[in-house]
Amino acid sequence: MSQTDTSTRKSNLRTIRRVLPYLWPQGQFWVKRRVVLSLTALVMAQIFALITPFFYKAAVDMLAGKTSDPGWMLAMGAIGTTIAYGVTRLLNSGFGELRDAIFVRVGQRALRALALETFTHIHRLSMRYHMSRKTGGLSRVIERGVKGVDFLLRFTLFSVGPLMLQILIVMVIFASLFTVWYAAVVLVTITLYVTYTIKVTEWRVKIRRQMNEQDTDANQKAIDSLLNYETVKYFGAEDREAARYDTAMAGYERAAVKTGQSLSMLNFGQAFLITTGLVIVMVMAAMGVSAGKLTVGDFVMVNAYMMQITAPLGFLGTVYREIRQALIDMGDMFDLLEYPAEVVDKPGAPALAVTGGEVVLDDVRFGYDAERAILKGVTIRVPAGQSVAIVGSTGSGKSTIGRLLFRFYDVTGGSLKIDGQDVRDVTQDSLHAAIGVVPQDTVLFNDTIRYNIAYGRANASEQEVFAAARAAQIHEFILSLPKGYETQVGERGLKLSGGEKQRVGIARTLLKNPPILLLDEATSALDSETEQDIKEALTLAGEGRTVITIAHRLSTIAESDRIVVLESGEVVEEGTHTALLARQGRYAQLWAMQQSEEAVD
Repeated sequence: MSQTDTSTRKSNLRTIRRVLPYLWPQGQFWVKRRVVLSLTALVMAQIFALITPFFYKAAVDMLAGKTSDPGWMLAMGAIGTTIAYGVTRLLNSGFGELRDAIFVRVGQRALRALALETFTHIHRLSMRYHMSRKTGGLSRVIERGVKGVDFLLRFTLFSVGPLMLQILIVMVIFASLFTVWYAAVVLVTITLYVTYTIKVTEWRVKIRRQMNEQDTDANQKAIDSLLNYETVKYFGAEDREAARYDTAMAGYERAAVKTGQSLSMLNFGQAFLITTGLVIVMVMAAMGVSAGKLTVGDFVMVNAYMMQITAPLGFLGTVYREIRQALIDMGDMFDLLEYPAEVVDKPGAPALAVTGGEVVLDDVRFGYDAERAILKGVTIRVPAGQSVAIVGSTGSGKSTIGRLLFRFYDVTGGSLKIDGQDVRDVTQDSLHAAIGVVPQDTVLFNDTIRYNIAYGRANASEQEVFAAARAAQIHEFILSLPKGYETQVGERGLKLSGGEKQRVGIARTLLKNPPILLLDEATSALDSETEQDIKEALTLAGEGRTVITIAHRLSTIAESDRIVVLESGEVVEEGTHTALLARQGRYAQLWAMQQSEEAVD
């Protein structure tokens, strides 16, 4: 066995081990009870499936006159066995449906639990992970993984396992009632069939994997293009995007064609093997009847058993392929579940206790990768209740400070503390609850304005939502809309202007009511008039809070208690607006540059 095969087998075993606890969970007796009941129904269905051909044989022998009973008794006996045959078939079907009805809640509970665990885990992963992965690809991994679990539960547990048991019992019946050669033919046929199916399927899996990759790539390109709808329009790039998508779909088409052709080859080979085995056994039975060793009923019973096991075998090929694919898809999902979170709470970490809201960066060092440092020993103190602005040219590390404060990443050197508590020593939930963020581009959920504002605090009352909207100076605008607070904002808030989205974002943050406010380029994407309006709303929002403003437009932060100037990841100046202008340093250069640009505009 090659190293690849060994690795695949280990991965499959790991996947199966991961699924089993969802079928037999600790402390949930109702789940275990349903599993036991469904397995009992499965066994009963198999029992009736195996005794049905005996009634068929008895009815045929009676009708063929193979008994010494009088005619009327013969007719009554044939009718009775025929009815018994029908009853056993009905019971076989009934117990099969009962099995599914009992188990469906177990299966759906497992799917829900797995989907929730995966969804929750993805939210725990670091920003670094999400910036390196495509949202469309992640959604496909979850979708295919959950579908794979569903398939594995329904078909492996209730189709493949029972079929293997049924084949074994049929072989025993053939060897006992007829000769061992009947069992031998069945064994050889099944062995050849399974071997052929596995070999060809392994080859097909590689093609299916390529098809999945192309499918994911096409889906990512489609979602990426749609999320950037405005950008596509700005550059008249509809044809370019269509060509990009078509190229990805062309790769999918090639892989899909190979998949379809290989499927035809597999199906024909399976049909040849099954038909050959069936014909051989039927010929042997026919020869036995001709020789007087077997009755016509025996011939019919042999045919019934062969049809009973060969009909599902044709389906087994599809099931095996899907199980193999399901294991791959589930493996991808479990790989995602096992991907470690970069930022985690320390064991027993306490909640952050905010007494004033003082923020201190002490010799903070950080880089998104080891080769390139972003912050090189930054020290900044933001006293409780004060407003401190951080400015600097592009790439100086301003926004990185905001991400470190919210603990999207951990510092690689120095420390970042809130009221004397290192953010790495407290729980992330409590840290996030203490900080309100108004970003440069407020992204809204594709829901109502009410929902988006209320997102700041799940249990907020309607009056509290209205109060937050008034504080953000957007309440009157919302009431002027035909549907008011029930107005749908569209995907990412596309139906609102930039200023309107920012106001909704401010209202959402105000409703959260955090002691620390982080304004990350909150007005840089707005026009001057809208910027002034938003600035007033932000000033009101910052009252009584510690405010850290990361700004590009210096006019928005001139009234801050202190301004810190970053350059190449280091603090080069700090002080009030007036003091920094008087110093005639880097801040004064940036101010003069922006004033001249605004004068030209």
